[in-house]
Amino acid sequence: MLKTDGQLQYLPVYEALASEVRWKIMEFLVSSEKSVKEIAAMLQLSPSIVTMHVRKLEAAGIISSRRVRREGGTHKLCFLVQDSIQIMLPSSSRLNGITEHHIPVGHYTGCEVYPTCGIGTLEKELGVWDDPGYFHDPERVQAAILWFAKGYVEYKLRNPLKREQIVEQIEISMEIASEAPGLRDTWLSDITFTFNGTRLGTWTSPADFGRAARGKYTPEWWHRNLNQYGLLKTIRMDRSGTYMDEERMSDVTIADLNLQESYWTLRFAVEEDAAHVGGLTLYGAGFGNHDQDIVVRTYYV
Repeated sequence: MLKTDGQLQYLPVYEALASEVRWKIMEFLVSSEKSVKEIAAMLQLSPSIVTMHVRKLEAAGIISSRRVRREGGTHKLCFLVQDSIQIMLPSSSRLNGITEHHIPVGHYTGCEVYPTCGIGTLEKELGVWDDPGYFHDPERVQAAILWFAKGYVEYKLRNPLKREQIVEQIEISMEIASEAPGLRDTWLSDITFTFNGTRLGTWTSPADFGRAARGKYTPEWWHRNLNQYGLLKTIRMDRSGTYMDEERMSDVTIADLNLQESYWTLRFAVEEDAAHVGGLTLYGAGFGNHDQDIVVRTYYV
């Protein structure tokens, strides 16, 4: 999900959405990637006009593209990279402030992982694949991608609140996907999220993405037949419950989260008894389609 907060830097997103033609292009790409020529034929427009619309959608980060050789020629294939967009309008909220933690994916403080598994920095693979021991290597703090078939990684962050401050909402956003041997367009995985020891809920990842294209930020040296990108997912906990991209995930509220502790813990897990044990891939800044680490935002009064 792409989340905008009304700032001028997001004007390309708003402009991209303000066109019936561009909405039709997005609808056409839901099922599979398409070439500019195919889109032009569907819309009964010239390829040059479609190219202009595609560029606006790419500039907004809503779609991406790759070039492939077909039938003796080079074709540009377009595909969606966002599944939803949330626009936050300016408001006179009673919130007094926001704190924001950016946690690199390699800065976990505990883990228990099982093959297939691996870890990589922006420059290289760390150790060898399918050896959980490398998850304890000192260099793992430089990791920008990690993956495992089952198990968990857990992160600790300092409690950002002063004694008089009261939490209204916490958001956690991350780029995440399943972990399959190679790449699988359909590979379900039940990923469970826990905060301060309280189970927030489980989300089923649909795939281990990458067959259609390389990740937008994934380094060039990274293997083409491995995990390329995930989905940007946002968990929100407030006084009414816990939500994943605005869809209710559980009845857990911020009152259930033991926020008085001096530090908070965040765990991502694929449990052994899950209905779909399909692994987990976490993408940090410099990998995938979203150039960010794990982000935790705390809204308080």
